[in-house]
Amino acid sequence: MKAVVQRVNRARVLVGDRLIGQIDSGLVVFLGIEQDDQEEQVDRLAKRVAHLRIFADQNGKINLSLVETKGQVLVVSQFTLCANTESGRRPSFIQAAAPEEADRLYQMFQARLREEYNLKVASGEFGAMMTVEAINDGPATFILEEKGRGGKLS
Repeated sequence: MKAVVQRVNRARVLVGDRLIGQIDSGLVVFLGIEQDDQEEQVDRLAKRVAHLRIFADQNGKINLSLVETKGQVLVVSQFTLCANTESGRRPSFIQAAAPEEADRLYQMFQARLREEYNLKVASGEFGAMMTVEAINDGPATFILEEKGRGGKLS
């Protein structure tokens, strides 16, 4: 499971001209789900996203998490994060999870953020062609990855 996380002042996602989801200050999470991903990766990644200390405290130090700032999250499914681009000019998506399983874990990831961490979560539309608009804060962009067992969170 891979996530590209961007700190934003605001963001929204559209399908055609329809507004699907939007947030104010918080994070946009582009989520890629791979074949072997399971619920334990969802749990660990949701915890990491919720507690990633990338927001400024009252002294301007990058010291606070999304939970502490009561920020919002926009989660967008993005199977292209699972691409293998090691050779050739055409990415291979063979590692991406099957759509049904990817959607199940995508929905679970959002539910964990809402239920476990009491965050306001908006989302894109799974499988749709989307337009994502984000006003980056920083910019501050991070790549998080969860694989197999382990991945301790400090």
